[in-house]
Amino acid sequence: MTQVHAERVEQALLQARALIESTVSLHRRRSGGPPPVARTEAEALGEALDQLVSGARRSVSLALPTTGEFAARAAPALAALAAQWSADQARAAGGGPAAPSVQEGLVVRVLCVGSGIDTALALARRLRGPRVEIRVSETELREALVVDGRGALVRSGAEHSGGNAVTVNDPAVVRALDLLFASAWTRARPLVDHLGLSSRLVKDPARRILEMLSEGHTDEAAAQELNVSLRTYRRHVAEIMRELGANSRFQAGVRAVELGLLSTYG
Repeated sequence: MTQVHAERVEQALLQARALIESTVSLHRRRSGGPPPVARTEAEALGEALDQLVSGARRSVSLALPTTGEFAARAAPALAALAAQWSADQARAAGGGPAAPSVQEGLVVRVLCVGSGIDTALALARRLRGPRVEIRVSETELREALVVDGRGALVRSGAEHSGGNAVTVNDPAVVRALDLLFASAWTRARPLVDHLGLSSRLVKDPARRILEMLSEGHTDEAAAQELNVSLRTYRRHVAEIMRELGANSRFQAGVRAVELGLLSTYG
């Protein structure tokens, strides 16, 4: 990352912080009530994450630093969301009443640094159902989570003791944080690119072969569906497994899900 880019990111972070502080000050002067930006103690972090993630309709954006503590706190809330999403989808597919939380386009975006990839992948394995996308940033991140552009939680920096966080509900501030995440996301590298995997894995016919593997098709049926010879199909499968570092077809499918090549497996 260039020095100019680093300076722009730092400036954006400072602007976001200034916006939060000014919003709190303005709210206190106008209403004298509780601020729209509230400090969340470390022991209440899990509960705050549950409340924020619950009912997510469109997107959950999660920024992870080098450590996995924040991900460990967020994982149960995200797993509960994924389970509810899957249950709602199954109910709607079966002709039952669709719950308000049913959203086919729900996506969980995880932005991490290189040393946090394993943490991001472990989190993705728990979120079967909604689409999970992972990108890798070249700059250090502040722990943060933004949901639907309606609420956010930002972990306090080193200057604060106790690992506290700030829960944000003010629409203007949340919007600023959402835009800041979007900017960092745009500049980050997709996980597949970061790991040096071939771009062909996200294109036909490799992607269709991965789908065939995930759906449990026999080699004969898959080859016929793809209109290739059985020998050619098996050669493609072997190449894909080798590129994914998989020892079995099932492992290749799981690995494809972890890398965002498939939305679900099995």
